[in-house]
Amino acid sequence: MNEDRKLAPDSTAARVALWRALHMEADAAPPVFEDPIGLQLLAPGDDWRKRGDMDVQFTRAFRASIVARARFIEDLLAGEAARGIDQYVILGAGLDSFAQRKPELASRLAVFEIDQPAPQAWKRQRLMELGFGIAPWLRFVPVDFEVGEAWRDRLVEQGFDSRKPAVVVSTGVSMYLTREANAATLREVAAFARGSTFAMSFLLPLEMADPEVRPGLEMAEKGARASGTPFLSFFTPAQMLALAREAGFAQARHVSAADLTQRYFARRSDGLRPPNNAEELLVAAT
Repeated sequence: MNEDRKLAPDSTAARVALWRALHMEADAAPPVFEDPIGLQLLAPGDDWRKRGDMDVQFTRAFRASIVARARFIEDLLAGEAARGIDQYVILGAGLDSFAQRKPELASRLAVFEIDQPAPQAWKRQRLMELGFGIAPWLRFVPVDFEVGEAWRDRLVEQGFDSRKPAVVVSTGVSMYLTREANAATLREVAAFARGSTFAMSFLLPLEMADPEVRPGLEMAEKGARASGTPFLSFFTPAQMLALAREAGFAQARHVSAADLTQRYFARRSDGLRPPNNAEELLVAAT
C-alpha cells in the first residue's frame, strides 16, 4: 500500500481488526466470529503476527472479548431486522466490515458508518482497491468530532430517517470519552424514534477485572495515555444502567462477560472465554 499513513485507522481500530483475524488462526474451531476483511484492508505484511500486541497467549482473553462483543452485536442486529428495523448506525465504525461480510442482511438495511473524515476516506479507498466497492445501502458519515460537529445532523444529511427506529451501536469507544460525553451520546440516542435499540461496550474499573487480565488492561491504559488518547471513563454495570435510565431510555440491561461466555463459549474445546469485569455491554431501548 502507498496510502498516506496519516489517513490510516488509529492503532486501536487496527488492533481490533488484527485480533479478529488472529482468532480465526490461533483459536480452536469453530470461530465465534469470522472476519478476514479487516486484515485485507490493513494489509499489514507477513510479520504482523510478531507484533507485541499479537502474542497468542497474552492476548487470548482480550481477543475473546473482541469477538464476543462483535458476534453479540450482529446477532442483536439480525433479531431487530427480523422484526422490521431497517436502519443500522455504527458510531466510531473504524474497520467494521459488516457491510462486506453480511451483504444478504446488510442489503435489507440502510447502514450508516460514522467516523472521523480522514480514516473513513482511507477505508473507502481501500474498499475500492480491493474490489468491494461501496454498496448503495452503505452510507459513510464523516464527522469531525474534534471541532464539535453534531453526528446526528450529519446522519440525517446522509439519508437517515429520524421518524423510524434504528439499531445504533458503539463498541470500544466509551472509555476514551468523558462521563459527560458518554451521557450526551446516551441522551442523543434515547431521543431516537420509539423502538430503537442502542448497544455499547464499556470498561469496568480496572481493579474489578479478573486477576489474570488486569496486567494487560493496566498496560493498555498506560499505552493509551502515552499515545495521547487516555482512558477517561470507567463504569460499574449499576452506574452504566443508571446513566442510561437518566438519559431517557425506556429499558436498559447489562450483558456481562458471563452471559457472553454461556452464549458463545460454553461448548468450546479450548477453554477460550472473555474475561469477567473487563469490557462488557449495555443494551438499551427507546
